[in-house]
Amino acid sequence: MYPGDHALRAPERPALIMANEGRVVTYRELDERSRLVAGALREHGAGRGDVVLVAWENDVRWGEVVWACLRAGLVVAPVNTHLGPDELAPLITQAAPTVVVTSARLAATVGAALDRAQWRAGCLVADAPRPESRGWADYERAVSRATPLPAADEAAGARLLFSSGTTGRPKALRQPVPDAHPRDLPLRLGPLLSRLGFDTPDPVYLSTGPAYHAAPFAFLQTVHQLGGAVVLMERFDPAAALRAIERHRVTHSQWVPTMFVRLLRLPQAERDRHDLSSHRVAVHSGAPCSPDVKEAMLEWWGPILHEYYGASEGYGHTAIGPAEWRAHRGSVGTAVRGRLHILDDDGAELPVGSVGAVWFEPPPTPQGPAPRSAWGAVGDLGRLDDDGYLYLTGRAGQTIISGGVNIYPREVEDVLITHPDVADVAVIGVPDTEFGESVRAIVQPEPGRAGDDALAEDLITLARARLAHFKCPRAVDFVDRLPRTATGKLLLAPLRAAYWPEQTP
Repeated sequence: MYPGDHALRAPERPALIMANEGRVVTYRELDERSRLVAGALREHGAGRGDVVLVAWENDVRWGEVVWACLRAGLVVAPVNTHLGPDELAPLITQAAPTVVVTSARLAATVGAALDRAQWRAGCLVADAPRPESRGWADYERAVSRATPLPAADEAAGARLLFSSGTTGRPKALRQPVPDAHPRDLPLRLGPLLSRLGFDTPDPVYLSTGPAYHAAPFAFLQTVHQLGGAVVLMERFDPAAALRAIERHRVTHSQWVPTMFVRLLRLPQAERDRHDLSSHRVAVHSGAPCSPDVKEAMLEWWGPILHEYYGASEGYGHTAIGPAEWRAHRGSVGTAVRGRLHILDDDGAELPVGSVGAVWFEPPPTPQGPAPRSAWGAVGDLGRLDDDGYLYLTGRAGQTIISGGVNIYPREVEDVLITHPDVADVAVIGVPDTEFGESVRAIVQPEPGRAGDDALAEDLITLARARLAHFKCPRAVDFVDRLPRTATGKLLLAPLRAAYWPEQTP
């Protein structure tokens, strides 16, 4: 199924709703508009297999651009809207787009990035006063004048996503364009959906994050394949998210752990005032979640929290439901397809309980087991228990080796984030003349709380009460904001640069 089918079966059913302003796009409108957008993209030079780069904030028109590409044989490439021209230019070079769709706010950044990349593309700009001043087209004018994509020309499109680039430059991950009709596309994330309790008809899905990111992008496609409604937040705000669940009778939602921390810091009166009875499944991913934070969310929302772990590269996924998590506290689950392996630096399999690199082995084919060359590593460290459940300990390259002892930052971060005056925290190793490295906590205090010696002492005391002393930070630094992606992943390179300047790329 795809929006064209749902428009025939239930034309007035909501397909996309803006969470705060309440604007609604029905399936009839999504079907009609996406065919017009596809026509406009064609008229600006995009043909089968060409890339359409989308640099656009969360907007009511997001769905029509995505489905224009997915039903016109185009490759849609959403990009991070927070990037500057120098960061965006290499992505343009990798994607080689035929057309760029962007907003008035981002048009100058996109233009500068195109110039730096020395790349020419047709551009559709939404809501700009005079896009034609650069030879670009006004999005709404181009769409209104376009010839709709004929039904006979419909062909499935594909995605081009970029890795998070937490330790370096993001890389392009391009999906081949299938030889199929869009209604015959397999359900996006199909096997994972069943594990997450998401394969129900007509879900009402709250998308709390930026639509350009891999997970919200994939779930938008999935929900529209199922005929459900996407409730898209303009930007995340914890109180607004609770209002959206109540107002739009949200059944399913998606989060990252930093959002849980902000939700839990709301006043109790705000937490209690909203009717969340429609809310059946809350999915989280994107970054490690402190077990204490997850426990608090389970106590508040009940047994509806599901978690998954994987990578944009598509090597594999794990998933875990609320009951499983209670039995395997702190785990990110078991493999959805294929097998998990924990390997040492030489590629040898490690025994149960040992920490090493996490690898996904794809399921066997009719010809036999997948060769080693087909396995994928996400770049994380972890261990397996006797039941095959995976526990993450940190990113490869983030392990702190102090006096010859391995220390995993996540274990320390999970303790420090529970302090009520901590909004965010990262733990890294810094140079130490005696031990090689020592543990340093970098803390973003809650608004209104000073990052001072008293708070630093409190945090070190908290860590020593919960952890072996060799794992505890020997010092605490305070920052206004930690460098993270919009989906919560820590940007390690800029964080380490202040302490290891000679290692900065």
